[in-house]
Amino acid sequence: MPEKPVFIFVSCQVGMEKAVKAELAVSHPTLNPAFARPGFLTFKVTGDHPLDEKFELRSALARTYGFSLGKLTGDDPEALAAKVWPLAGDAAYSHLHVWQRDARPVGDRGYEPSLTPEAAAIGASIQALRPQAAPIATSGDAPAEAARPIKVNHIAGRGAKVLDVVMVEPGEWWIGWHRATSLVQRWPGGIFPQEMPEHAVSRAYMKMVEALEWSQLPVKRGETCAELGSAPGGSCQALLDRGLIVVGIDPAEMKQSVLEHPNFLHIRRRSQDVPRGDLVDVRWLAADLNVPPNYTLDSVESIVKHPEIHIRGLLLTLKLPEVEMTKELPKFLARIRSWGFKFIRARQLPHNKQELCVAALKNRAIRRERHLRGKAAGKRPLKTATKTRTKSPPKDEGE
Repeated sequence: MPEKPVFIFVSCQVGMEKAVKAELAVSHPTLNPAFARPGFLTFKVTGDHPLDEKFELRSALARTYGFSLGKLTGDDPEALAAKVWPLAGDAAYSHLHVWQRDARPVGDRGYEPSLTPEAAAIGASIQALRPQAAPIATSGDAPAEAARPIKVNHIAGRGAKVLDVVMVEPGEWWIGWHRATSLVQRWPGGIFPQEMPEHAVSRAYMKMVEALEWSQLPVKRGETCAELGSAPGGSCQALLDRGLIVVGIDPAEMKQSVLEHPNFLHIRRRSQDVPRGDLVDVRWLAADLNVPPNYTLDSVESIVKHPEIHIRGLLLTLKLPEVEMTKELPKFLARIRSWGFKFIRARQLPHNKQELCVAALKNRAIRRERHLRGKAAGKRPLKTATKTRTKSPPKDEGE
């Protein structure tokens, strides 16, 4: 009897489906495209070598992924919820992640990926219908312990086995599972589980928070970070909230609440016009410029290759005027690597629009440093008025 074929599911941003297929055709040639909807794809696994349950998808565009168990269809959510566990089987799932595929492209009419109330309600229904698990045996004369209840849309523990329910259409759910082998795989639906705070001046705040969490760059309080394309200041706010000293570089105006922060300095110039002597204390460099990737990389390169500037890590947003530019990502990363940044990762984060986030670190040993110089610098507040240098603001570089 032939073995049942194996499929994996992939969630991505709406509009990136063809790019995901092209990317995986190179990184995983044994994955053949099968079912497809905007923001949700499945692939049939071919070849002679089965995938390990800890299989990791090599993709910068996939938001999350896992092994597909099949789909359920019907008009009654309660009836569908009752069918989940028979399909999922009696595996030792510790978490249940329920989410909806994206309704629209990120940023379209204010749309942001999130875990919806509807997904939470369906998750509760599925949780309540889970068959009673067998008690966990204990040693000696102690009574058996009750099996722990499954957690719904919580951040999974590292290595946990997660049951996935993807609401692809109102009456169509796809069921799957994955091992939480990475930080993003621990997030329900691959979506960073935090809402934008009320004081944030722009959505760039969440882009920066999400990028910092995903990248795990070892930035420390009191260190100095510069951002190219900082206006109106959302990203800078996120960095300031982490206790960094922040230099915002943008010819456009910053929000007053950001300007008033004692650890913020606004250099109101284009990045190429900033005297490099003003950046000698910068250890981390971010960039979010409204220009094609090569222009962003030109601006960054002119800073990181300056002999008096010593950048430890980068957090770059690369805009993609055309989706097809995703094919050039290896070339972009090779250029960054040529600057001496050995450890590089790229990902389209949930709050990214048609763009990619790239994190780069020169040396992993940086994680173990005490950053004494940065801590000392943190004791010297900066005043924004001293270096706000422009006669007339040129075209805005920021988002």
